[in-house]
Amino acid sequence: MSARTVEEAAKRLAGVVTRTPLEPNERLSARVDARVWLKREDLQTVRSYKIRGAYNFIVQLDAEHRERGVVCASAGNHAQGVAYACRRLGANGRVYVPGTTPRQKRERIATLGGSHIEVIVVGETYEDAFTAAKRDAESTGATLVPAFDAPETVAGQGTVAMEVVAQLGFVPDVMVVPVGGGGLLAGIAAWAAERAPEMRIVGVEPAGATCMAAALAAGGPVRLESVDTFVDGAAVALAGSVTYPLIRDGGVELTDVAEGAICTEMLAMYQSDGVIAEPAGALATAALGTTVKIDPGQIVVCVVSGGNNDVSRYGEVLERSLIHEGLKHYFLVGFPQEPGALRRFLDEVLGPDDDITRFEYVKRNSRETGPALIGVELARPGDLEGLLHRLEVSPLQVERVEPGSPLFHFLV
Repeated sequence: MSARTVEEAAKRLAGVVTRTPLEPNERLSARVDARVWLKREDLQTVRSYKIRGAYNFIVQLDAEHRERGVVCASAGNHAQGVAYACRRLGANGRVYVPGTTPRQKRERIATLGGSHIEVIVVGETYEDAFTAAKRDAESTGATLVPAFDAPETVAGQGTVAMEVVAQLGFVPDVMVVPVGGGGLLAGIAAWAAERAPEMRIVGVEPAGATCMAAALAAGGPVRLESVDTFVDGAAVALAGSVTYPLIRDGGVELTDVAEGAICTEMLAMYQSDGVIAEPAGALATAALGTTVKIDPGQIVVCVVSGGNNDVSRYGEVLERSLIHEGLKHYFLVGFPQEPGALRRFLDEVLGPDDDITRFEYVKRNSRETGPALIGVELARPGDLEGLLHRLEVSPLQVERVEPGSPLFHFLV
């Protein structure tokens, strides 16, 4: 993989993909005392950068292979790129997506591909979908279009860096890039190694899916035992065999950020910047100033990789954000089955600024107490200490639902 490979991909993509805006961001600039720009790939033709790699791959297929059709596995964004490319190039394809792919993405895939695309839901993870797509390709002769692990895909994704430098007119000090299987990071690293070696490149993984960090630690791709699928666009259990060496040898840094922090950043992007980012799209900016340290005055570009977010998920986004910020807590409380028990809890235990956001009570006539699940939202993280003290000295039987416990995962 060379810079020239990426530049040739850019020629194929001319007139097909959108030259997405590069916008200064005051909120993030103030956060790190630097000049921060957002590369708005959420405004791309299919609302993510994935069209770059998918189109660059499919357009290079000869007539015979296009006639046989293509298949792919995707959490949603790559599939949209494949669907768009198939419709534009007159090829037919089948798209395999896991059950965790939001409905919004599935419907968008069907709309973009029209009669050229069939959407098939299988399993719960990207790996489940990839196994099904690979089996399809082997049995039908269709061409498998990898979401990240192919030189053609990587070269297409790398054109993001070319655009950034052309739009700025110079090389930024730092580029922060979201990482799933590593296609975008590998493409940017390959191009920058020759054309912008002075640029610091940082890849950001979700804390619940750090497959590239695992690969670097092990000396090669290794499968994660479990993956948090919330950041569906980057929830990959196994790093690519093509992307791994490019990232290993590309002189890039790698870090991760908690899913709750990503949710907090998604809300800030929406409320302050007017940017509707999906979880993977907020990865780079969520890490800025926390796990990614920036020197004052530096010029920083963060890639907003996608904006295909299902509005129905915002309840979960808000919940995860509040928990991450230390504002939302759950308790199992044993109430005595007598009149006024709840009133005493409200008067004596709950603080003046605390709010009950969930209350589920199970009354059992044969028991002296009845269990209740209570969710409490605080005005300030520091209010937790007082709440815990009042619970401790109260006559109530109280058990805190600890983050990470099976019950907690059931609730959130």
